[in-house]
Amino acid sequence: MDKFWSPLVSRLHPYVPGEQPRDQQYIKLNTNENPYPPSPAVIAAINEAVGASLRLYPDPEARELCEVIASSVGVGTRNVFVGNGSDEVLALAFMAFFSGHQGQVNFPDITYSFYPVYCDLFDLTANTIALEYDFSIDLSRYNGLPGGVIFPNPNAPTGRETPLSQIEALLRDNPDTLVIVDEAYIDFGGESAIALVGRYPNLLVIQTFSKSRSLAGMRVGFAIGDSGLIEALNRVKDSFNSYPLDRLAQTAAVAAIKDGIYFNNIRRKIIETRSQTVDGLTELGFQVVPSQANFVFAMHPEYAAADLYRELRQAGVLVRYFNKPRIDQYLRITIGTDEEMQTMLTRLPEAMARLRETT
Repeated sequence: MDKFWSPLVSRLHPYVPGEQPRDQQYIKLNTNENPYPPSPAVIAAINEAVGASLRLYPDPEARELCEVIASSVGVGTRNVFVGNGSDEVLALAFMAFFSGHQGQVNFPDITYSFYPVYCDLFDLTANTIALEYDFSIDLSRYNGLPGGVIFPNPNAPTGRETPLSQIEALLRDNPDTLVIVDEAYIDFGGESAIALVGRYPNLLVIQTFSKSRSLAGMRVGFAIGDSGLIEALNRVKDSFNSYPLDRLAQTAAVAAIKDGIYFNNIRRKIIETRSQTVDGLTELGFQVVPSQANFVFAMHPEYAAADLYRELRQAGVLVRYFNKPRIDQYLRITIGTDEEMQTMLTRLPEAMARLRETT
């Protein structure tokens, strides 16, 4: 059937998500999902919303959700945009701000692998800038570049945070450059750039409910920015899909925002488990990149990451391995429950022992 493909489709190299096995034999530490369930208030709200109203279209503007998000982060509702997961929000942002006259997008060479996919999809030039030797982002290297800038904070897959002072300096020194900060993991210890939105109209901050709010299955993302940027996103959204968020997703997201106590308890627990995991990996001889995300990026100087990945998978533990330059000796390990991480830390030395026996 490829004879019907357009030239665009033929040249695409789609994003490859982490493995999602259908059976339950694995401890899943490969896709940065939250190991804990959504707030009980979310489940109750969804159950209450299931009924005859599902025959009706959802609110295309998701007004209640925008209102609670705006209230929670201290902006106006005209500064909020919501979409079907942060990936859709990112895609709409690429269309709204980078297509056409701004044909170049600048981002780190080691980062979220959807960015180059979007560049291919929207016929944009991807300009990658190498991370520093310690995997940090030096935003001074983005000064004066044509086109727009996008980067995750904390970065993925490394987990390193970029200081807010660097982000503000980039915004201040490049007022004609749109800067998108992708904050999918910000709730696990980072400092959000949302505080800068009121002062810099060239800033768009994108977040998700998938990680810290345990709603990856609901697909809810949002953007915070100047009202002009939000209007542009809505124009693109309404030219593509006026109803990106269904009724249950909107209901779930509203309930998740309102239950701040549960949210804070869960993210604090993940941060504590992350610290314990780093200690355990370090004791096993791993070198771990400082992380402010719900995952760690680690390598062992004596074992190939591909071999460790394979041995762990055979032992029932899924982690993420990227066969890419500069990071092909690292494993990205999602932070699970204390029990899951202890199991991983128990099976790792067993995997290392098997590898020693084969050499």
